[in-house]
Amino acid sequence: MTDLSEQISNYISEHSTPEDTVLAELYRETHLKMIYPRMISGPLQGKFLELISRMIRPKYILEIGTFTGYSAICLAKGLANNGKLYTIEINDELTGFSKKYFSKAGLSSKIELITGNAIQIIPTLPYSFDLVFIDAEKKEYVNYYNAVIEKLVSGGIIIIDNVLWDNKVIEKPKQSDQETLAIKELNDLIVHDSRVENIILPLRDGINLIRKK
Repeated sequence: MTDLSEQISNYISEHSTPEDTVLAELYRETHLKMIYPRMISGPLQGKFLELISRMIRPKYILEIGTFTGYSAICLAKGLANNGKLYTIEINDELTGFSKKYFSKAGLSSKIELITGNAIQIIPTLPYSFDLVFIDAEKKEYVNYYNAVIEKLVSGGIIIIDNVLWDNKVIEKPKQSDQETLAIKELNDLIVHDSRVENIILPLRDGINLIRKK
């Protein structure tokens, strides 16, 4: 017999709009070919990102951490007609994989993939952003947040993934556990930042949903 959490997870999946065929193919190929496939957003989180984007209808979206492109496709579906999503990925070996699926999704013209260090790239981007999604190197989370908050329009939204970090945030981490320390620092920073309001949602590994005042 499946445990309660698995039953609830199955119920949620069965009563939520399913992923489209391109996303299903991308999800499957990621699990077949990537070393750490769990890094992909997946159907539940992907639909959440898509719906947030569709509600906002952003002109410009910034994503930090492309991986295989699943979340970028979900976010780009909500773009305004003349909108653009900029996604930054440090691993240039993933470029061909994600671009293939951007094309399959019919979104190549709306998504610009930039390879390199996000901290260095963000200040050079020419736009202010309506929506930002952060899901990259955890040790850099505070630096990412500080870099994007100034590029976010008033009323804009930041979504940050993995902010519960397998529930390690409620424990006292070792000084060597730099990822947990960084995530705890980020969550503390956000809740005390007078420029924003936020809520942490227990979706998958935790999502911090932030609105700039």
